[in-house]
Amino acid sequence: MEHLNFALFALLNGPAAPSPVTLALALLFGEWLIWLLPAAAVVAWLRGGDVLRARLLTATATVVAGLCLNQLIGLGWQHPRPFMLHLGHTFIAHVADSSFPSDHLTVIWCAAGALLLQPSTRAAGAALALLGLPAAWARIYLGVHFPLDMLGAALVALASTALLACLPQRMAQALARQAIRAYRALFAPFIARGWLRP
Repeated sequence: MEHLNFALFALLNGPAAPSPVTLALALLFGEWLIWLLPAAAVVAWLRGGDVLRARLLTATATVVAGLCLNQLIGLGWQHPRPFMLHLGHTFIAHVADSSFPSDHLTVIWCAAGALLLQPSTRAAGAALALLGLPAAWARIYLGVHFPLDMLGAALVALASTALLACLPQRMAQALARQAIRAYRALFAPFIARGWLRP
């Protein structure tokens, strides 16, 4: 399996002198896309209603569960990143920690999985899941992940989504109500002025 992992990495990793356009795309999807998620979630929370806010809280909980699973996997099995093995070319700085599974893709696909479960957010979930594909390519192209790290992220996302889906609805609804109540109390002056949606 490791031989296949290395062979696929060699195929997808960027060359020593990459095209500036390809490198810019890889940086866009592999470095900057992840920051759009919290920004989009904040905008959706401020502009959406209580149903959407509940979905966003579920997506956030799914992401947290996925990242916790990644930490447990990393503690149990340390897999070096390509640059730690002096393989391929690396185009961004990264800490020398375990590569498996990819945290970037875990975040994207956990959020996508949670959104896909509900009809009202299914289109957003599908779009986010598809955006994960160029992000996966980019992380390999940039030299900080192996292809199997992406498979690991997909499996963790599936497990986290299934785990959160099994929680009793009453518990999820109660937590959502508390979070929305806290938001309304904290931002009451802005809501009263009509700057934010209640």
